Amino acid sequence: MSNDKAGSSLGPASTSEIRAALGALNENDLLEISALRPTIREVEEAATWLSGDRDVFGAGTPLDGVAAEIVTILSRDEDEEEASRH
Repeated sequence: MSNDKAGSSLGPASTSEIRAALGALNENDLLEISALRPTIREVEEAATWLSGDRDVFGAGTPLDGVAAEIVTILSRDEDEEEASRH
């Protein structure tokens, strides 16, 4: 029996699936996320986390793996925009 996370046996999500789950993305972010070769499940986990619905994962449970990397990529842009406003 495999120790892989459920859903990790699925192939990588296509760019259209990534856009469908995460919404409008700039080309650089899309390419960076695609390079991670995330599954649809990982992209959806990141989308749920970014939507602020963190209760789905359980109180205090950190996001990890590829989903966390996606959140980091997309949060980095928000952090840079916030910094440029000050």
